[in-house]
Amino acid sequence: MSIRILIVDDEEPFRRLLNKELGRKGFITETAEDGRAALKMLKETSFDVVLLDIMMPGMDGMSMLKKMRSDPASPAIVVITGKATVDTAVEAMKNGAYDYLTKPYKLEELIIIINRAYDQKTLRIENQLLQQELQRKEGGFEFIGKSRSHKDLLKFIDKISSTDSTVLVLGESGTGKELVANHIWKKSRRSNRPFIALNCSTFSETLMESEIFGHEKGAFTSAFKVKRGLVETAHGGTLFLDEIGEMPPGLQAKILRFLDSGEFRRVGGNKNLRADVRIIAASNRDLEKAIEKGDFRQDLYFRLNVLKMNMTPLRDRRDDIEPLATYFLDKFRSLYGKSVGGFDKSSMKMLHNYDWPGNVRELENVIERAVILCESDLITNDDFIIPSSSPGQVNEEIPRLKEIEKEHIKKVLERTGGNRSQASKLLGLDRKTLYLKLKKYGLEA
Repeated sequence: MSIRILIVDDEEPFRRLLNKELGRKGFITETAEDGRAALKMLKETSFDVVLLDIMMPGMDGMSMLKKMRSDPASPAIVVITGKATVDTAVEAMKNGAYDYLTKPYKLEELIIIINRAYDQKTLRIENQLLQQELQRKEGGFEFIGKSRSHKDLLKFIDKISSTDSTVLVLGESGTGKELVANHIWKKSRRSNRPFIALNCSTFSETLMESEIFGHEKGAFTSAFKVKRGLVETAHGGTLFLDEIGEMPPGLQAKILRFLDSGEFRRVGGNKNLRADVRIIAASNRDLEKAIEKGDFRQDLYFRLNVLKMNMTPLRDRRDDIEPLATYFLDKFRSLYGKSVGGFDKSSMKMLHNYDWPGNVRELENVIERAVILCESDLITNDDFIIPSSSPGQVNEEIPRLKEIEKEHIKKVLERTGGNRSQASKLLGLDRKTLYLKLKKYGLEA
């Protein structure tokens, strides 16, 4: 994606020359004759770098710098002037300029500075949003399996990963849709840029729009500063929209516009911004039925459905159960410090015979509980808590499971010295879910 540059200078021949020189080098450039005109353009269009003259009639460069300084979303600024002094250089840098160049300049030197300024701006944005990105990434697991459908899935991922086309992943809950999206990203040319995941079923329409596109200061009562959205965080990378079938219709139209043009606006903003993001969407709903009901836009479905993947439920690929169970066993015996050697024959047979309505996620939970409960060298049927056809037995298992969960949470909290943030990470829960469970089990203190 080309770097967008705004040239601000009161000398028309200089603007025309610089516009021509940088255009030949592949940059996208626009010009403004003074600071006031430049600020108006910055409100309407997004730029990466501003080349700014200091001495101009009307609003000069220093006044413009001071106005832009308070905006965390402002582009990188490189000052170019023919009337350079040490004092003006120092003042410009104090007011947020990235670098300072005097006329006459060498084009090669200017291009180097522009690229460095752009890299610094990109790094600043990434650092500001790193914690936000890490919180959204759920801990995944390796891509494990040996079934025919698993091998076919890997082949398909190999074919599509190198493209920038939109991908739609469909399948039941717990089949590993986010894992597939993550795997596509890792094998793509965008793998050195962010992978951001958002579950569309967890936010109201307004909050979801703010999460995806960001908001401007004052957009909400509590919005005291500019917030960059996920599309800006994921610039150059991949945005995974999980459960997109739950996205409100009003926001669906804005996602469609972004997919078509790469343009978006923050909530409360009137400036068209751009981001280069590959979208991977997923849903456990039948989107065609949702279209018939009027819950999902047909044009968005067609736009997302460039490359479609249907995830096979675990009950239809039973060859994957044993390698997955073994993987989870290794994971949890290491986590809990248990010396469980494996599964006995009857327990593995039990795993194979169960239908796994919760798919891989349910298998992971069953193995985790078995590792916690196991008191011998091998996991047996007695260590599993798998629902049976007997309602009475299911009811007994549920209270037993709740008690196990309560004790497990207590142990993890003791292990972290009461640190809930660390405990939520170890438990694989978000903090809100952990707080609800603490309240449920009377463990708030």
